[in-house]
Amino acid sequence: MKQANLSFQGNNIVLHLRSALFFVLIVLNTVVLAPIVALAYPLSFRIRYAIAQCWVAVALWLVKTICGIHYQIEGQENIPKDNGIIVCKHQSAWETIALQKIFPAQVFILKRELLWLPFFGWAMAACEPIAINRSLGKAALRQIISQGIDRLNKGRWVVIFPEGTRVSPGEKVKYGVGGGMLAVKSGHSIVPVAHNAGEFWGKYSFLKYPGTIQVRIGPAISPANRSASEINNQAHDWIETQMLEIAAL
Repeated sequence: MKQANLSFQGNNIVLHLRSALFFVLIVLNTVVLAPIVALAYPLSFRIRYAIAQCWVAVALWLVKTICGIHYQIEGQENIPKDNGIIVCKHQSAWETIALQKIFPAQVFILKRELLWLPFFGWAMAACEPIAINRSLGKAALRQIISQGIDRLNKGRWVVIFPEGTRVSPGEKVKYGVGGGMLAVKSGHSIVPVAHNAGEFWGKYSFLKYPGTIQVRIGPAISPANRSASEINNQAHDWIETQMLEIAAL
């Protein structure tokens, strides 16, 4: 028993040290690259996004090499050639990084307060997100639709987390209507994404646990002759079904 406890304590110490090293290096990555992205604002979106992708590549390499977090993708063939709307489960910060590697150039729908963060917020602002004031309700939804259509017309993907906030594994939160509404108004399809990143990189968690994140990409959902609620329900049902299957692995 004593040896088992010592082994556990040793593993726990290593976990804390790896998580601390990752934190220090991801901060350095942000401090170095974020101002470059921000200073590139006068340049084209393509150039700004390419610089931001350097941050993404380093971040994913760090979390894999230091923390031992890998990922597997099922359904990558479901990503259509044309851009669309990514409706993704939101459990951690991991998917906000990895989606930028998995899908082509994209913008996020996010709370405007994130743009106020030093370094990180500056870089995010330069990548033209749809930054909303969530307290405005219908006005925020109108902003999602108008700016979402603008970004989609420019050939970019739009990422929306329908739960509106990070949700711990197993927790249930009602999906918002923004994804379905944007699909109907823009004519672009929704691509649902399920994953279990929260099991390894918990919301607001300092510790990062080694393992392999399962990412599943579903068939595109066309808005043709569909209501926003029908589209939302189909995305919800597919994602939550996949979450149950992933949890059972």
